[in-house]
Amino acid sequence: MIDEELAARAEDAVRRAAAVEIMPRWRQLAEEDVSSKSGPHDVVTIADQRAELHLTHALTELLPGSLVVGEEGVHEDPSSYGALRTEAPVWIIDPVDGTRQFVRGGRGFCTLVTLARHGELLASWTYLPAQNLMATARRGAGAWLNGERLRTGSPEPDRSLDIALTHPDFATEEHQKIMAALYTRGFEPRPTGSVGVEYLRVARGHLDALVYSWEKAWDHAAGLLLVAEAGGVALAGDGAPYRITGGNALPFTAARDERTARRILTVLAAARPGSA
Repeated sequence: MIDEELAARAEDAVRRAAAVEIMPRWRQLAEEDVSSKSGPHDVVTIADQRAELHLTHALTELLPGSLVVGEEGVHEDPSSYGALRTEAPVWIIDPVDGTRQFVRGGRGFCTLVTLARHGELLASWTYLPAQNLMATARRGAGAWLNGERLRTGSPEPDRSLDIALTHPDFATEEHQKIMAALYTRGFEPRPTGSVGVEYLRVARGHLDALVYSWEKAWDHAAGLLLVAEAGGVALAGDGAPYRITGGNALPFTAARDERTARRILTVLAAARPGSA
């Protein structure tokens, strides 16, 4: 399904989409180039829309018969999300992850692409064009950043864990209360930035874990495979392996190792309603 040639051509497509549709608009957006979707914190730009169209054409041409689940496409046609549960290979696309940072002119945004089939993540590309960083992963072939092997490693014993959490703007009141339990001794939580960038930090061993309370595949697929191939783990709130097709207990965690993940889940479980 995904050999070295297809992986290389997909990487080229990701780089090309960023070069043509995203970077020329970075720090050059006009007011009419930015709009809101579900609310004031959920913004989209012309770069998101054009890059997703570019990638949809290029990637489906690379793999005839493949489908696309893209953030902007699903916003227009929610039923297209169901492609994740079909027999066809699926390209999962977030054209600009970290759109708020992109709009502000920051460098902390990325393009996320993943190839999946039957709910299994096969390959992923996490591209930070403003920082010239390309992270790739293939199932069973490891995780790489600009050609160098990535390994999560493990946090040092007895050190407080650095954790990125769902930003309060995007968390329900219930999930905020559960995650607030991590503001205690032994943990150093902070609100997340670009999700794709945060997953890369975990894969590099620069961040110990993530705790997120939503399941949209385009946000998580690329990072989940990157972290897994670098040696990390992702567990749903009930301790089960995280499923990209959904139905996970939330909040879930992705961490540098299983011990770290289960340490976090123990704290979250104690904070759930009715756990006393």
